Amino acid sequence: MPQRRIFSVVGARPQFIKAGPVERAFKDHAASRSYIVHTGQHYDANMSEVFFEELQIPQPSFKLNISGGSHGEMTGRMLEALDRLFIDERPDGVLVYGDTNSTLAGALAASKLSIPVFHIEAGLRSFNRAMPEEINRVLTDHVSDLLFCPTAAAVENLVREGVTQGVYAVGDVMQDATQQAAARAETASTVLETLDLVGRPYVLCTIHRAENTNDLDRLRALLDYVRETAAGRLIVFPVHPRTRKICEAAGIGLEGFMPIDPAGYLDLQRLISGCELVCCDSGGLQKEAYFHRRPCVTLRDETEWVETIDAGWNRLWRTPDFVSPRRGITDYGDGHAARRIVEHIDQWFATA
Repeated sequence: MPQRRIFSVVGARPQFIKAGPVERAFKDHAASRSYIVHTGQHYDANMSEVFFEELQIPQPSFKLNISGGSHGEMTGRMLEALDRLFIDERPDGVLVYGDTNSTLAGALAASKLSIPVFHIEAGLRSFNRAMPEEINRVLTDHVSDLLFCPTAAAVENLVREGVTQGVYAVGDVMQDATQQAAARAETASTVLETLDLVGRPYVLCTIHRAENTNDLDRLRALLDYVRETAAGRLIVFPVHPRTRKICEAAGIGLEGFMPIDPAGYLDLQRLISGCELVCCDSGGLQKEAYFHRRPCVTLRDETEWVETIDAGWNRLWRTPDFVSPRRGITDYGDGHAARRIVEHIDQWFATA
């Protein structure tokens, strides 16, 4: 019997990170074979190629080279290209990650062709429909055949929406990725030495979401807030290309910050492990901070990762203090979420 072909759609930095352990699990444990489809949503070498190299992910089998434009334009172009690809190649299933435009385009293209859809990080909700990512999450979940939830709260969110079939709490593949990369980062990354950060207290900051960067008053307020919160400590700021362009065009200064290019995955792990505090609007970085047991301030008005707040490791920027004593989060699993995912996919095909 020929090996089943799963097309894994990725396009943005967080998806490359999650794909690392999942691709290894497909190679080591699965009866199916994964073929990576890179939409091109993140195309800059620092946002894309470096992750494939450092995470030892197989090079994409298909590159669509689609980036730029509004959310609707980008999603539409991806949907058109993926539709053609899936018609030509007829994969047995399509795997999508997270909540980006690439996620939604992959899920819609597959579901319209009656190709099974498997969603990693299903069930997450911010309950803020003004976020494009929230729309992507909800729509993707409601067309998916298998929904792999990182937490019990994500399962409960799906139940409230009437989604109960094919739902599995498997743990968090970001936990898998961090465990696999942490030891390598300590020996392979020299970022702390290069930036002269060894022994120096610093805060790690990232800001990239449209809700923060498209509103210049809000962006200025966030930067001022991070300066105040850093309390004189150096602020290391890997600057997203779009954020840098907006700051330069608006004349927004970065006094007190150390702006650097977007960091590769191993460098970022080292930066997290060496810092005293993370300030970010990234969903993935909130969890990575926890995995390294570093406190985090989320520069948003809500978070999907409510357990990081409940466990005392995270708080929203408008919240004056951490709400709970710090404790471990068992929901995120034991570092074997990826293996559970490919096992469920194989079992689904065996019984379908």
